[in-house]
Formats: sequence, C-alpha cells, structure tokens
Amino acid sequence: MSGIVDSAPWAALEQHAEAFGDLHLRDLFAADLDRGTALTVTAGQWYLDYSKNRLSSQTIGLLAALADQAGLRDAIEAMFSGAHINATEDRAVLHTALRAPAGEGIEVDGQDVTGDVHRVLAEMAEFATAVRSGGWRGATGETITTVVNIGIGGSHLGPEMAHAALRSFCDGPDVRFVSNVDGHDIAAAIDGLDPERTLFVVCSKTFTTLETLTNARTARSWLVDALGEEAVSAHFVAVSTNEAEVASFGIDPANMFGFWDWVGGRYSVGSAIGLALMIAIGPAAHGKFLAGFHDMDLHFRSAPWPENLPVLLALVGIWNSNFEGAESTAVLPYSQDLRLFPDYLQQLDMESNGKSTQVGGEPVSWDTGPIVWGQPGTNGQHAFYQLIHQGTRLVPADFIGFSCAPDSPEPHHDLLMANFFAQTEALAFGRDHDDPHRRFDGNRPSNTLLAPELDPRALGQLIAAYEHKVFVQGVIWQINSFDQWGVELGKVLATAIADELIADEVADGAHDSSTTALLRRYLDERR
Repeated sequence: MSGIVDSAPWAALEQHAEAFGDLHLRDLFAADLDRGTALTVTAGQWYLDYSKNRLSSQTIGLLAALADQAGLRDAIEAMFSGAHINATEDRAVLHTALRAPAGEGIEVDGQDVTGDVHRVLAEMAEFATAVRSGGWRGATGETITTVVNIGIGGSHLGPEMAHAALRSFCDGPDVRFVSNVDGHDIAAAIDGLDPERTLFVVCSKTFTTLETLTNARTARSWLVDALGEEAVSAHFVAVSTNEAEVASFGIDPANMFGFWDWVGGRYSVGSAIGLALMIAIGPAAHGKFLAGFHDMDLHFRSAPWPENLPVLLALVGIWNSNFEGAESTAVLPYSQDLRLFPDYLQQLDMESNGKSTQVGGEPVSWDTGPIVWGQPGTNGQHAFYQLIHQGTRLVPADFIGFSCAPDSPEPHHDLLMANFFAQTEALAFGRDHDDPHRRFDGNRPSNTLLAPELDPRALGQLIAAYEHKVFVQGVIWQINSFDQWGVELGKVLATAIADELIADEVADGAHDSSTTALLRRYLDERR
C-alpha cells in the first residue's frame, strides 16, 4: 500500500528527525542568536513565533517539500475555485465564499455563489437591525431583549464561541445558547425569561436534527403555554434549507435564513448560522469579523510556504505529531473571552481530521489528527500544566495572547501576560536543579500567537488560520477533512434506542448483552 509515507520527502524528514537526536532547544537557541526573530511570521493582526519548537529552517524546508509532494498548491486552488474536493459527499467546500467581497465571482457547478451569499447577509443585517432597534416586536408588541440560539455542533459551537470572544462588542439583546439535548440546558436558558420579549433562532440545516428539534419543541411549548399558538411566528426564526419542515414547525418561511450544502457545519460561523452573533454585535462589527476571515484567506492563498501562517501551523503540527511522537495538542488562550476556543477547535480539528481512511478508500498507515484540548490560562497552570512541564508525554501547545485588553483593570493584563510569556520560556528551556523533583528538562514545544487586541477582525483571522491549518494537514495526510461519517453510527443507533425507551420495552436480541442489560436497568430505575 502506497501513501505519503512512501514519498522521498517523508523519508528525508525521518532521516532529519533521526539526525536531530537529543538536540535541545537550548542548543538551537545558543547556535543561532537570531532564532527568536527568524522563525516568525506575520499575517493580518497576528504574529506567530514558532521558534520554540524543536526544529530548524532546514526542517521547514523539508516540510515544505512534503507539502509540494502532496499537491498542496493545487489543492488550495481547487478549494477556492469550487471544485468538489469533498469527494465522499461529492460537494464543493467553499466556506471561503461566505466572507468573499461582493462580485468576487466564485462559482459552484457553473453558478456564481457570491451573489447568493451577499443576499443572505443583507437579509440578516436587515433582520438584526430590526431586532436591535425595536422594529421587530413580539406577539404582544413588546421589543426583544433576549435571543436564544438553539443548535448543536457546527450550528452552535461557532456562534457561541464568537459571542463569548466578542463580549465587549455585544451591544444588542442578551444572547443565550442551547445545544445539549439534556433538558437542563434548555430549562436553564429560558429560566427567568419573559416570553413576550424572547426570540428563538433555531439552527438546523435539515430541520430534522434530533437534539435541536427536541430543544426547539420544548421552547415552542413554553412560548405557546404563555402566549398561545399564534405567537410562534413572531418569536421564532430559522436558519435552515428545509422550508417545508420550517413551515410545519410554525415559522414563517419569510423568516428563514438559508445556507448551502457547500458549507460544512464546523465551517459555518460566517454563514446565517451566525445570525444570533450578528444580532448581538451588530452588522457593522459582524462585517469586520467576516473581513478578518477574508484577510487570512488572501494570505493563505498567496503566501509562500515559509511565510504562510496557516501552512506553518500545519507543518509544525505534522512535524510534532508524525516525527516527534506527540499525540495531542493543547490550545491555551490567555484570554477569558476566548475560553470556548479550545472547544471550538476540538470539533474543527478532530471532526475534520479524525480519519483512518485515505481519500481513495485505502486505510492510512500513519497518524492523522491529534487530540485537541485546553482551557484558558492562567486556570490551566493550576491544573494540567504539571503534566506538560514534567510528565512523560510530549504535548505541543499553542499559546494565544493579546498585547492590549482595554477593558481589563490594571494590573490584571500585565500579570496575565507575564504568565503567558513565562510559560513558553519555561517549557522550552526548563531549569536545572539538584533536586530531581524540582528539575525541569524543558525541550517542550510551543507556538506563540500574539495580536494587538481581541476584536472582530482579529477573531476572524484567527479562526480562518486554524481552518486552513486543518485543511493543509488533511491534504498532506491524504484524507478528506470535510466529511464526518464517524458521527453517523451513534446517531442511527440512538434513534432506534430512543424508540425503545419511549415504548418502555427492550426486545430480546435487539442489542448485545451489555447494552440490553444497561437499557433494562435504566428503565427499571426510571420507573
């Protein structure tokens, strides 16, 4: 079986990794006094320092050759041009069109899609402005003060993460997010709300997603109990492509905001899925958010590999995973407002590249997507940093920080960022000590991503950088980053089991002995 591991660039990287041996980051920095500025790149508002990884400029050259071997440049152009690179679903992959300027002329199957994108953006802006200004009113004539976004996965993680990240730019109605089918989630979201002043945004491409529709029906019952059936159309809007199901729910199709099958859920925050975000921050700030994505798109499409921030993130990640033996990546934002960013990247990366089958159907014989995890600093320093510093497992880390935090009281931000810089230094260089328990070996890899401030444009650039990083790694690993068949089996089985639980009976032979016993125990205890 042939694959990328059988190529000459891969073999050259294996030899290079062996030649590196036990070379320490201390040695690399001592040998090159300019290393700390040489192994850096700037794109948009972001500065990437990757010098604290155990690699050299030669390593980057070899990784760039691997990217060329994998056909990365052609793959990038195929994605941007609307080719059906999602081969298993025969779809284009054009989340980049969601943030392209009007008149860009991007085609899918011979049809220019940018006009459709900007039509929906205009409809979203008109609606968001009406809700924010009081022009849109509930069934009793009251203005809307709270918006509840109901979705799951890509229809939830992106908007919720961005809403938290852009907290200081939120000047519209309060926005809450519901995703978990656990009834406590929707109960907590609507607790204390005034039905007359509440608007629900139901996000589901097919409008059949079990978790989303279950939560939406509960919200609908809550509203109808208070205001009557006729109030539904004034308090619910939909983000979907299924007009018939939306209308059946009681939502006026005129209040349905559409998107397209070339938008994957985990890449959809720039689509109508971001409607609740636009209501919160306003169309102008939302426009800057999309402009940030486009900044990184242009950079990614044109910059040479050694100067290309998303490509470098991807190549360094492949070096650490495939040649240094790392199994996970920690994402460590030193910003409380970015607290949901590691969760967002878990889906973006692990759902995209958690694959063991090549695009052509053959099994892979090399490691693909890493485990992605993390939480904000400095909280993580008092939890799992012990393992990163002195544990037996190699954990590369991405540190994300900002030079300015205008609404942070002094001296909080300086203290936060002192920890930010100290941790990367400690991980790289360690500390010698006579007591082995207090010795830090160092030589632990990290990237540092620094921007002036967390604003809509910087956030858009950051998200796009990681989107493209994931794409590059998928190309090199020869997998399809844009399907997610791995989530299907559990959903199919859950639907069948739900019917059994509702019927209060589990038939003999319907499941394995363990699952059967568990289901029957559940039913007995529920009774």
